[in-house]
Parts: sequence; C-alpha cells; structure tokens
Amino acid sequence: RKEFVDLYVNYVFNESIRKPFEVFMQGFLRGCPARKWKMFLPVELQTVLEGHTKFDWRLLEKNVTYIQYGMLDRTIRNFWTVFHKLPEEKKKMFLAFLSGSDRIPGCGLEHFRFSIVDPQVKKPDELYPYASTCRRILFLPR
Repeated sequence: RKEFVDLYVNYVFNESIRKPFEVFMQGFLRGCPARKWKMFLPVELQTVLEGHTKFDWRLLEKNVTYIQYGMLDRTIRNFWTVFHKLPEEKKKMFLAFLSGSDRIPGCGLEHFRFSIVDPQVKKPDELYPYASTCRRILFLPR
C-alpha cells in the first residue's frame, strides 16, 4: 500500500504536470531569463514578482503630491482622517482602486508615490472620486 501511495502521489504532483510545467517554464524563461532571476534569494524574488504585503500607511500619506490642493485643505484632512480609520482590508482596496494592485511594488513604500488632484468641477457634489491607475492619480472633488 505504501508503494502504491508513493507512486500515486508522485504521479499526481510530478508526472501528470511535467509536460504543462515544461511549456510554462519555457515561456517564463523567455520573458525572464534565468541569469537575471538567479541573483535573487527566493524571498527576494517573491517580493519582486508579488510586491510588498506590509504597509506603513503614514509613510504613504507623506509620499503624496497634491495638485490644486494643500496639505491643510479641509478635504485632504477629512480624507486622511477617514482613511486612517478604515480597517486594513479597506485600505488595501483603496490601494487597488488607486494603482490596480493591493500591493506595493518591490521597490518599497518609500518609493511609492501618488497624487491627489482637485478635478475643479462646478458641482463637486455630483462627482465621485475616480482614479487613473496608470499614473496613480486620485481625483478627489472638494
């Protein structure tokens, strides 16, 4: 029985996926040559590919650029007051809304920048906040 179980486990986890894995590995190595990723330790490679999962939200606040706003504008103060009261999961959802990912890129939070812009519309109460994920801009009506 032990031999059967060992052979079955080997088949399921190794033999049955060998061909699809080889095809995946060829494509992966074409896009990310081994000589470039072998320099990373496994944990470092994971961070480069997945991003950071631990956040210092106060540092994020410090890295913001304001356009047509000042740090002390009431809208901005209200935004950060509400933001810091959010649970961790909602903060990550905001990050995904802003940048398209709920993680910080491998370069780290100290290099993660975004802007908060006043869209300067005539009726700001009729406009929801929206984001440009490519440029990491939050358009926040007054």
